[in-house]
Parts: sequence; structure tokens; C-alpha cells
Amino acid sequence: MQSATHPTYTDLLVEFPAERVGLIRLNRPQVLNALRGQLMEELLTASQLLDQDPAIGVIVITGNERAFSAGADITEMSDASATELLNRGMSDRWLRLRRIRKPLIAAVSGHCLGGGNELAMTCDIIVASETAKFGQPEINIGVIPGAGGTQRLTHAVGKSLAMEMVLNDRRLSAEEALRADLVSRVVPVERYLEEAITLAGQIAARAPLAVQLGKEAVNQALEVGLSQGLSYEQKLFYLLFASEDQKEGMRAFREKRQPVWRGA
Repeated sequence: MQSATHPTYTDLLVEFPAERVGLIRLNRPQVLNALRGQLMEELLTASQLLDQDPAIGVIVITGNERAFSAGADITEMSDASATELLNRGMSDRWLRLRRIRKPLIAAVSGHCLGGGNELAMTCDIIVASETAKFGQPEINIGVIPGAGGTQRLTHAVGKSLAMEMVLNDRRLSAEEALRADLVSRVVPVERYLEEAITLAGQIAARAPLAVQLGKEAVNQALEVGLSQGLSYEQKLFYLLFASEDQKEGMRAFREKRQPVWRGA
């Protein structure tokens, strides 16, 4: 059953496959879910509506078995000037996606390339099928990644491997991506979406404020040094002691029962 009112989308579908889980399905299969501007705007609209919906705890983003996304829509970008790209607000779209407070899980199968890989890396967790292929092939068309591909990839897999992927179009299989810490798990293709939804449901069943601040704290570790990160973590830890959920969680632990979270 639909949990929130959504507009009619052209390039994606919004579903509610499990309690407190919202699923966004990229839906341009004829072009391997290429990320044109309209799709990105719809993705942001859907993500923000789900983020604001108290009935949703976690958001899953997926494509189909053949492709999560093969990257940006090159036909839309090929003749654009630098000024036109700036005016289209491309970088702003990615910043807005980063501001989603609830966890984002990417369920990836098949092609996950260029902007598709950048979208998956913008999510908080990546669940991959055995057929997933990850890469940043922008070098082949005379550019470099422009939505986090050089930065998040280096944080995830390290400098040397990131250099090879960015400079020479090296692509990672699902198992290579798992060994490189780009993804959290690899499952058979027939189960990858089910696995992501199950994981989303497990996280969504936990204390909502702690989940949101836990996401914020882990992401902060990629932005600042260790001392700053530890200080930030401590502040968020103390902040949660002002929540009803902290009182309920510790009371339920003492009383040996399941807590009832209120998100307050």
C-alpha cells in the first residue's frame, strides 16, 4: 500500500515492498537506466518525499537485473557547454541526494557504470548481485567522473585501484567490489533485490533517531579527521540521551522485552 502521495513519474516507479521500506525503481530499461536530468529530478522528488514520510524508515534504490544504471545520458550532455551544465544544477542534485537523512540502500545488478556507480556510492550501503559490474568509464569519452566518482571511489577502494578505474576504465566484478570494500554483500541475481529489501526492513525496525544519527556519524568520518570525527560522534551520542527512544530502549533492555520505538 502506498504510504505517501507521490506524483506520476516518467522515469521511475515507487513501491512499498515491506513495512517501513520505500523502493525507488529506475525505469528507463531501453537505455540501461541512463541518468538524464528528468530521471534525476524525479529521483530527488521521490527520495525527499520518502525521507519526509514518518511511515518510511529506509529507502532502497534499484534498477533491473540487466542494469542499475549505465551512467549519464550522453546524448543530453554531449553538446552542452560548461555554463549550460552549471545552469542545469547538476552538482546541486547530488548535494540534495546527500542530504537525505534516512538510510539509502542501492540494490545493484548488471551495469553500474559512470553516474550509475556514483549514484550507488552516494547511497549508504550497496547490495550487489553476482552479475554486477562497477566502473567509471568516463575517460573513454574524454572526461572524468563529475559526481563523486574520483572522491568516493578513492575512499572506498584506495588510491591505486581508483586510479586504474578512473584512468584506464578498469571494471570490477561483484566479487572484486566486495574484496575492495565497495559493496557490503554479494548475493545470487535472483535474490539481490529481496536481500536489499530484507536488510532495509531490519534497519527500519530499529530506533529511527539512532539510525539517522548513526548514518550522519559514519558519513562524517569521510569528511573530517579522526579527532574531529570522535568529537562529532560523542556529541551525537549525548544528543540521543535527550530522546524518548533512548529511555525506552534501555528500559526494554532491563525489562527483557522488545522496545517500542516512537522516533522521538
